[in-house]
Amino acid sequence: MASSKTTGDTPVIIKKYANRRLYNTQSSSYITLDDLARMTREGVDFQVLDAKTGSDITHAILTQIIMEEEANGEQMLPVSFLRNLIGMYGNSMQELMPHYLDATMDNFRANQSRLQEAFKSSMSPDGFARLAETNMAMFQAAAEAFMLKPKGGSTAKPATPAAGNDTSDELSELRAQMKAMQDKLDRMGG
Repeated sequence: MASSKTTGDTPVIIKKYANRRLYNTQSSSYITLDDLARMTREGVDFQVLDAKTGSDITHAILTQIIMEEEANGEQMLPVSFLRNLIGMYGNSMQELMPHYLDATMDNFRANQSRLQEAFKSSMSPDGFARLAETNMAMFQAAAEAFMLKPKGGSTAKPATPAAGNDTSDELSELRAQMKAMQDKLDRMGG
């Protein structure tokens, strides 16, 4: 319920009581796990402390939020990933996993930002024109390859195996055309 940003480097302190209620000390209000999930998405730094012992239970609460999101149909973590993650507990690599996962998530966020910027720039009028040109060129290249149309523009006669002509010649010609199409697509994309 309370949407509070941190002041400086000090995280918002959330106290968890024995009755499972969460209390935001900054806004002086009770909150829910959904509120903590929203705060996380908004970039609010918080720390959850056990009200009785004062121990930091932030990790357990964040894990609980993930479990609830996964249980409510917002499944993001594939079963294979979860199995591999569980398999890492007790493994000699366990100590490295948090650093690896942090670095991977940072890299994902950076790539996501770049992708969003590229998508926004492609949505400009000039971007739409480039996208349409690229799509048309790809369509034409595919049509040429499937119609056995040479680059000169005239439609080739369908290959008929002559006496002694091997189907490997036809296959070689198709491979050459596919390579030419791929080269053309590579030039258009780069």
